[in-house]
Amino acid sequence: MAKAVVLMSGGLDSILAAKLLQEQGIEVEAITFVTPFFTSKNAEKAAAMLGIPLHIVDITDEHLKMLKAPKHGYGRFMNPCIDCHALMIRRAGEIMKEVGADFIVTGEVLGERPKSQNRQALNVVEIESGMGGYVLRPLSAKLLDPTIPEKKGLVDREKLLDIRGRSRKPQMELAKKYGITEYPSPAGGCILTDPMFSIRLRNLYKVEEEPSAKDVDLIKIGRVFLSGEGALIVVSRNEQENKELISLAEEGDMIFEVDGYPGPLTIIPQNDFGEGTIFEAAALTVRYSKAKSALEADVLGWVHGTDKKITIHVDNPSEAVDIIPAKDDELTRVVRK
Repeated sequence: MAKAVVLMSGGLDSILAAKLLQEQGIEVEAITFVTPFFTSKNAEKAAAMLGIPLHIVDITDEHLKMLKAPKHGYGRFMNPCIDCHALMIRRAGEIMKEVGADFIVTGEVLGERPKSQNRQALNVVEIESGMGGYVLRPLSAKLLDPTIPEKKGLVDREKLLDIRGRSRKPQMELAKKYGITEYPSPAGGCILTDPMFSIRLRNLYKVEEEPSAKDVDLIKIGRVFLSGEGALIVVSRNEQENKELISLAEEGDMIFEVDGYPGPLTIIPQNDFGEGTIFEAAALTVRYSKAKSALEADVLGWVHGTDKKITIHVDNPSEAVDIIPAKDDELTRVVRK
């Protein structure tokens, strides 16, 4: 019996790709990849529904290095889809060999995404991944060159499909045929396609040459500013974000809260920040707290993981710093008056 590994996002296309192979009696195992930008949640649901094993693989370190300067560039925002897919296919090839599978399957549809799923891009992904000829795309297979598993007779090409373009109607009709009623919408799976998050991430790479997963998780939270010294300042917006900031804090990060007033927590990730950044972070903490209209306030600052604590006195909190509106490709900047 032939065996395949399918890249499982949990979206309808990858579910249908796996289903088409199961219909041919091919053994299927699923692989999903996780980074700070996308999770395994939908893939876990889909694999359970299909009754197939799921390999969850963390590619954070490789992905962050690639993301800084992707060979084939970005999409509309900070989404390096071609390089990302090549990385996933390469890692899937390693797992394919480990589990004794014969080929790799994806749910890609020719022309569904103009930049990353055109014919040239699909070929580039195979070349860059080193898995040329072993990547089967069942939903559009009849529009593409026969793959090695098809030539070997492991897959019946006549039972594969010729779906093309951005319309979801053929997939939805196929889902109805298979009785598949629950699946996520096609958009929103990867936060790198979000324009505001892309700005934050672009600025993070300016501040941190090699950002960590924690750094990325921080900039998903609250209000994010760039200090006059070029350091990141993150200010929470509610109690839940206060808890998230504390859970993400590591030794060396500096945390702030207003003494005696309800309000946010503020964090400066570990960096070579100076007194200017410390004051600006303290002033922002007051500005977004119940003390914003006070004539003065004290802010408690401490370095996480140490006994180092300081008090920063802020006069005229509402006017202590200037908040400079962001340009299209920048974070909001904050500077001491």
